[in-house]
Amino acid sequence: MYLDITYIIFVLPAVILSLWASWNVKHTFKKYAEVHNSRGLTGADAARRVLDANGLRDVPVEQISGELSDHYDPKARAVRLSQSVWGSTSVAAVGVACHEVGHAIQNAENYLPVQIRQAIIPVTAFGEKLSVPLLVLGLLLSSYSRYFIYLAYAGVALYALCAVFQIVTLPTEFDASRRALASIRDMALLDGEELQGAKKVLTAAALTYVAALATTLMQLLRFIVLVRDRDR
Repeated sequence: MYLDITYIIFVLPAVILSLWASWNVKHTFKKYAEVHNSRGLTGADAARRVLDANGLRDVPVEQISGELSDHYDPKARAVRLSQSVWGSTSVAAVGVACHEVGHAIQNAENYLPVQIRQAIIPVTAFGEKLSVPLLVLGLLLSSYSRYFIYLAYAGVALYALCAVFQIVTLPTEFDASRRALASIRDMALLDGEELQGAKKVLTAAALTYVAALATTLMQLLRFIVLVRDRDR
């Protein structure tokens, strides 16, 4: 039985962090999904108010299926909220809805990290599909000719594009949450304790992106070590 020590050293701790972050965001959302805001605003209501306040009356707020599937669609220019957010008057719903509106505002303002992320999506998708196959193929064939190791290096380079995409995603998500909390506070959509609850939900969500980046970076480091060892 083969034991991949590089996976245990580099990747496994990040995977455990990702699993914890995923559990934490679901646990935190569930907790504050049971805390209803004193103004009786639904997620859809809050999203509509913040959009209108920022001159985005032409951006629709649409309901979609799924759990925590909320997102802003830049192509359709629409804020899409899951069933658990759309009609809910919970603190969690208002926080998540306003976060997605934050992305709509970023798009309207041509926020630089968003533009960079949109520009590299095709290249990142290409890299995600080919990186691991090229890496594995290069490592296997390098036993026959060392020149095949360059295939593995190409795989590493393509995988690095995934890390770049996630690095650019972090400021985008943090900024959307910052905008959301500022709008909630300035427009008095939630009171003090409710605002703190929304902040905890958005912080838990942000940690999932941090954990995902950590996993990708550790996997990238593992790939580099594997290829360098084979190249010696």
